[in-house]
Amino acid sequence: MYPTNVKITKIVHESPSTRTFFFDREFDDAQPGQFVMVWIRGVDEIPMTLAYKNAITVQKVGDATEKLFELKEGDELGIRGPFGNGYTIPEKDENILIVAGGVGSAAIALLAEYAMNAGACVTTILGARNADELLFIDRFAACGSLHITTDDGSAHRCGFVTDVLSEFDSSRFDRIYTCGPEMMMKCIFGILSKEEVLDRTEFSLHRYFKCAIGVCGACCMDNGGLRVCKDGPVFNGMQLIDSEFGNYMRGPSGNKKKF
Repeated sequence: MYPTNVKITKIVHESPSTRTFFFDREFDDAQPGQFVMVWIRGVDEIPMTLAYKNAITVQKVGDATEKLFELKEGDELGIRGPFGNGYTIPEKDENILIVAGGVGSAAIALLAEYAMNAGACVTTILGARNADELLFIDRFAACGSLHITTDDGSAHRCGFVTDVLSEFDSSRFDRIYTCGPEMMMKCIFGILSKEEVLDRTEFSLHRYFKCAIGVCGACCMDNGGLRVCKDGPVFNGMQLIDSEFGNYMRGPSGNKKKF
């Protein structure tokens, strides 16, 4: 698949380290949790989840994203996709819980809006390192009940999303979705495993992608060989039992990188 050329129409500074880039094209066939491959010409092609039908939210963490932050409105990018499996859209009157951390909030905010429009009852736990890094508060609040935590206590409750989760009766939720730093999700996995509700959970994983269509094997997970780009990036919690999840991932050369 060749990249589609898109023009940047608007750039929103969401936080000191995060920006949202809007395009002149909407990916109407994209589902929440799916991703696109973003080609920053002359630098790299990287996977990014759609935060809106026509936008990606980016945190500056490497060469490609640093170059992306240098672009201005009117500049162009190449986009391939959407790819992968997204989140399961809940049905009317289902009671769902969303647990979002850091820039992972971008991947799951669209799900919250889909769920609300489907008639589901949405509860969100939103966390970040500090008040400045909280993302999409208004979007989540518009969809239902919202609980906010910050690591340093600079906004709302001091602590982690897992502190709030531990106070909930997880069995009352029909579906539980999460996206954020993998160690955060690993802790969530542990809590929900003990409560025996993993079968109703969905986790969005980040791995190194090359082809993005399940051919090259760069993103295959131990054990079992699940391809994050094709079989994921969203997985049911039961699929992650006894896998590399929360322990390590592989870099461009296949070397293990521990979390």
